[in-house]
Amino acid sequence: MSPKPALRVGFILARQFTLSAFANFVDVLRLAADEGDRSRPIRCSWRVVSATMDPTVSSCGIPVQPDERLGDPRAFDYIVVVGGLIPAMQDLNPVYIDYLKRCAQADVPIIGVCTGAFILHRAGLMEGYRCCVSWFHHDDFLEQFEGLIPVSDQIFVVDRDRMTCSGGASSAHLAAFLVDRHIGQAAARKSLNIMIIDEAQTPENPQPGLPLEYNTSDKLVRKALHLIRQNVATPLTVGQLALRLKVSRRRLERHFEEALQLSPAEAGISVRLNLARHLLRGTNRTVTDIAAATGFCDASHFGKVFRGREGSPPEAWRQKTGLLGTEL
Repeated sequence: MSPKPALRVGFILARQFTLSAFANFVDVLRLAADEGDRSRPIRCSWRVVSATMDPTVSSCGIPVQPDERLGDPRAFDYIVVVGGLIPAMQDLNPVYIDYLKRCAQADVPIIGVCTGAFILHRAGLMEGYRCCVSWFHHDDFLEQFEGLIPVSDQIFVVDRDRMTCSGGASSAHLAAFLVDRHIGQAAARKSLNIMIIDEAQTPENPQPGLPLEYNTSDKLVRKALHLIRQNVATPLTVGQLALRLKVSRRRLERHFEEALQLSPAEAGISVRLNLARHLLRGTNRTVTDIAAATGFCDASHFGKVFRGREGSPPEAWRQKTGLLGTEL
């Protein structure tokens, strides 16, 4: 008889779940489970569990066939709930909620990936726990769960027997965290290296791209900042922001001044430069690429704005902070 895997993970996929978050998590387990990339579930095992055994269609339209019906949650070391599009989660089969509550009663740790954290909260399983959500869904979370402040400046959060992560690439890092815990650091590092991910990141690592630069209780300003973050590569004018939010430009500017003591345009520049600093410090992308990714018309314009804020050109700033970049 083959020995029991050291790490057994069951997956629940919400309707229109995010395929990349699921795939990144599974691939870390797959690569850690065997020698090389032979993919035999020896040290790790992974199963998609389902109430109906019907395929679950991801947000990109690709269906995934479950492996088995919901059973005894103690057959797994962790149950991972992979969320996706927020409207689709309203129709989650209540059988899954009952199953998750049985997991909690059986002391099986539960993980929420991407908007899976929303599902866990709706099931009443996150009371008293810290919860990680993507910066992209930060305001959505605040609107649905009044009084609960999610963590949106870390890639994942481990709080006792609940773990939550922002999705995407952070799913790989959370999976590597579990592999490290149950199998060892070498297996975790091997998985990430094969996936062309430089190194494992700890929970406290900031979410890449767009940290929450400004904290405010002003709902209009929060919604505007959300739109600014969503459109960082193709920035909206203040007039376009106001139009999207169905308010006058003057009202929007007044709310920003009262809440943050700056204009919407200044906030937009700050958000884009924060992303630029992250890309300069954490990647080898060229200054030209970073200028395009952060909504500047060209590298020259980007360099002028960046130098005005930081006191040095982007490439010099990058070298000063410790990452040697590529040439323009």
